[in-house]
Amino acid sequence: MFYSLLREISIPGSNLISYVTFRSGLAFVLSLLFVICFGKRLIQWLQKHQLGEIVRDLDLAGQMSKKGTPTMGGIIIIGGIVVPCLLVGDLSNIYMIIMLITTLWLGALGGIDDYIKCIKKDKEGLPGRYKIVGQVGIGLIIGLALYMNNDVVIRENTATVKQNVEVVEYAKSEKSTKTTIPFVKNHNFDYSSIFSFAGENAQTLGWIFFVLVTIFVITATSNGANLTDGLDGLAVGTSAIIGVALGILAYVSSHHEFASYLNIMYIPKSEELVVFLCAFVGATLGFLWYNSFPAQIFMGDTGSLMLGGVIAAVAMIIRKELLLPILCGVFFVENLSVMLQVSYFKYTKKKYGEGRRIFLMSPLHHHYQKKGIPESKIVTRFIIVGILLAALTLVTLKIR
Repeated sequence: MFYSLLREISIPGSNLISYVTFRSGLAFVLSLLFVICFGKRLIQWLQKHQLGEIVRDLDLAGQMSKKGTPTMGGIIIIGGIVVPCLLVGDLSNIYMIIMLITTLWLGALGGIDDYIKCIKKDKEGLPGRYKIVGQVGIGLIIGLALYMNNDVVIRENTATVKQNVEVVEYAKSEKSTKTTIPFVKNHNFDYSSIFSFAGENAQTLGWIFFVLVTIFVITATSNGANLTDGLDGLAVGTSAIIGVALGILAYVSSHHEFASYLNIMYIPKSEELVVFLCAFVGATLGFLWYNSFPAQIFMGDTGSLMLGGVIAAVAMIIRKELLLPILCGVFFVENLSVMLQVSYFKYTKKKYGEGRRIFLMSPLHHHYQKKGIPESKIVTRFIIVGILLAALTLVTLKIR
């Protein structure tokens, strides 16, 4: 909004709006202040309407004290992302459009679940199959948008040796199903190469597979963030760290010289993702102001489903989705702990007549709670692990 307006007028300082670094910093500040300033009002409104957390007695330390704490706080995170992006973002940029749609779509999906739990007083919430349909739907939209929009192109670096000196050159911009594989020297992989047997149809099949991968990544990461949201500040804290790492990756991918130096794919127009991610980080840190232990408000599914989906969407756009098991390692392990627990319980019940468990309780953070570790210590340690994983993800750009 302001971005388009200031580009059309000539006043002292208006040219600053053309710099992505300035707009990114402004988006971060606006987002952080928005959430902190309006967060308290949202808490008071939710308390007034008695929209509190429904807590099950899981025999966990401090669990019942959370009963009645306002939930649906994801609303303020969404506002903290969307409002700054509308003000200082380039709304004609395809990547900004995709990210705003993803934020609102998954926020609405989670909001429906929270509405059923808090207002309809149905503790089961939205049935899981409907959540999956919603996640698959936005994954399909994102995948098709990346496939069909002509602005979505990449330029691949090609290294050649001239007089014993390695020279990195760029190919022409092209529609491509290539992605990045970590820890590999020639680390670009083309999904269409899987279907080389199909001849002329290989590229089409590659795009179909790319869309399916997008759906899977969006769904898995969104659910991973949702499962991680069980302790005060855990999901939002780890999401902020992931957002910073993705912002760095998006910036170097959008910058011709940095991409050349790091020998990674150059993705034109992806610099707008940096603006979005700065708003994302600002909103998550602002929410942490109220969500840190002891939490004054919970984000609910309104926030957690959105956080994971947004992270996955950015990774797909900058072709770094294969880095997510490292970058989102906390989400991944939380997800895996639930899958292992449920599978092993069903297997042992069928084989021995009595279900057995691997963990004291899943997701994994509850396992440590059962072991008597204080909640704040668990969150701090998980966040430290998240920082280490983010650093490792960035290091993969040079480790090949």
